[in-house]
Amino acid sequence: MRRSDLVQHKEKEKATTTRTSQIVFGERQHLLRVLDSLEGTDLPLARAQQERRSLEELIHARTRELNQINTAWDEKIGLVLSADAKPEMLEKLVKQAPEEDYYLLRLISEHPRSNAKTLQRLGRHPYGAIRENVARHPNADASTLTYLSKDRSQPLWYLVAFNPNTPSPLQRRLRDRLKRLGENHAVR
Repeated sequence: MRRSDLVQHKEKEKATTTRTSQIVFGERQHLLRVLDSLEGTDLPLARAQQERRSLEELIHARTRELNQINTAWDEKIGLVLSADAKPEMLEKLVKQAPEEDYYLLRLISEHPRSNAKTLQRLGRHPYGAIRENVARHPNADASTLTYLSKDRSQPLWYLVAFNPNTPSPLQRRLRDRLKRLGENHAVR
């Protein structure tokens, strides 16, 4: 997991932190690994049972939290990870997913069957890792790539420069920019 995957956004009115599916899923995975490690330890039976119950409660709490973010969350993840995932289904999941479901949307943004229309929608998502996936995706269309090349919040133009679907004039401009940056960096 990249540090950028732990992005949290402050809510303006409440000054609280929004827990995205990326964060909650990571916590649940960690708790499952701790539970697995408990299986191989030589603890007194009563303590092992108490720790198991505590961990299972925390795991179930994270599962409930994921389902609050997006109902039937695990089933939707399973659909995206399925070999039978169809472009239309991926598009429908993107339309229905709340913005906080970073994990599901990130999986769809890197899915080989995501179509240009789905990628266009994901290219406007606030989470940088999703936009990065769209910028390098082989099914991203020219208009989406052109839009992403203008994103000032991240250097997405670099990824767009090497996407084969980027229009040639834009690709040349972006590669020239990269060359100039390299020359400026070498002079220092």
